[in-house]
Amino acid sequence: MSSYSQSRPTPLLPLFIDLRGRTVLVVGGGGVARRKVGMLLEAGARVTVAATTAEPTLRKWIDSGRVRRLDGAFDATWLDDVWLVIAASRDQALNRSVADAAQARRIFVNAVDDAEASSFHVPARVRRGHLQVAVSTGGTAPVLAQRVRERLEAELDESLSGLTHLLARERARIRWRFPQTGRRRRFFQSLLDGDVPRLLRTRDHAGAQIAFDLAFNDGASAPRNGSVTLVGAGPGDPGLLTLKALRVLQDADVIVHDRLVGPDILDLARRDAERIDVGKRVGEDHDATQARIHALLLQHARAGRHVVRLQGGDPLVFGRGGEELEFLRAHAIPHEVIPGITAALACAAAAGVALTDRRHAHGVTLLAARGNAPIDYRGAAASDHTLAVYMGAGELPLLSQELVRHGRAASTPCVAVENGSLPNQRLLASTLAELATLAHEHSIRAPALVIIGEVAAHAVQAARCRSHAIDGAITRAA
Repeated sequence: MSSYSQSRPTPLLPLFIDLRGRTVLVVGGGGVARRKVGMLLEAGARVTVAATTAEPTLRKWIDSGRVRRLDGAFDATWLDDVWLVIAASRDQALNRSVADAAQARRIFVNAVDDAEASSFHVPARVRRGHLQVAVSTGGTAPVLAQRVRERLEAELDESLSGLTHLLARERARIRWRFPQTGRRRRFFQSLLDGDVPRLLRTRDHAGAQIAFDLAFNDGASAPRNGSVTLVGAGPGDPGLLTLKALRVLQDADVIVHDRLVGPDILDLARRDAERIDVGKRVGEDHDATQARIHALLLQHARAGRHVVRLQGGDPLVFGRGGEELEFLRAHAIPHEVIPGITAALACAAAAGVALTDRRHAHGVTLLAARGNAPIDYRGAAASDHTLAVYMGAGELPLLSQELVRHGRAASTPCVAVENGSLPNQRLLASTLAELATLAHEHSIRAPALVIIGEVAAHAVQAARCRSHAIDGAITRAA
């Protein structure tokens, strides 16, 4: 019997084992055994399965010769020349017998769902190429280990796989170029803080190799090139931030953000990152503000910093992301774009509205109520299109009047969503004819998005059917 105790005070020692060409015995032929065998084959082990029956995938591996099979009652001689044992049958008594026999021969054994009988545990793993992160609670709380693994899966970018492959491929060259441990460590630190990880995130493997070669030739003293990432912060709810956006926020040196990007999102960024508020406000010269933004991006990128230009919603939907991209290209500043959930999608979800419900709408038009170009009201008045109107809170009287004048029915359903996705969200349902009056009575203020079209008729019904309360008034014109 194993001397392992669930209450023992010392933790397990984590190890990564080279099983290439080494024999491992797996007892059991069900789904659990199949998962363990798949993991072992991936590690290059020679797998023997002891089972009277085998599930379909396991059977294919046996029939193809990838896995050797033993049949009949368990025999301790099966442990001859075995390096590792996994007891994964549905029979707990059999698993205990296998574990006892293995430990008597000083062979490490894992008995599935039996921590006391196990001398090693298979951890929850996160894998990015050669990089692996293992999580274990010593068998005491496997669900907790799985939950931690899920969080790591979200945190660790897939580009780490390409990075580990590159470093593995260049390992011998790096050791030759930097034989002293200190210089080699400084080179790695400089490399990981430089352009290579950013280029791999954008899947530019050729560019990453070029950047690696430059860093390799220059040595650890090579300065880091700056870069800018345009990031969509979404509608305001931190839970709607994309994983890629979260990762670059945690890697940023400088964050240049809009006024509507709330503290809950900024709190997710790297703690020592410099934060610069460049939000445009009513009455300001917006062109002058944009020129200042460009100057900040250029200044910090040329100083070798990773700059995140953080904008509400999506930077390329009614933002100045296009102008900023053009500026970055003109000044040869490395850059990438990480899109965000734009307000139309977030507010439609908040109102329970399908923007392109096929029963009512053949398309959706994203419309800015304020801008440099006049609105094509004739085209916007098409009854088979949903209108999602940005920056419309202060323009509702003119917007409603012109849409009706150009042929949109005065009875067209509408819903205004103020602070969509945030705790202080409000929904106001009405018709096109009454929308401006009701919005004034209920003091609808920016940021607010207005959805106009037959799909908006479902907003009130959807809100009433929800299992949780929605803040703010839900009103419908008589």
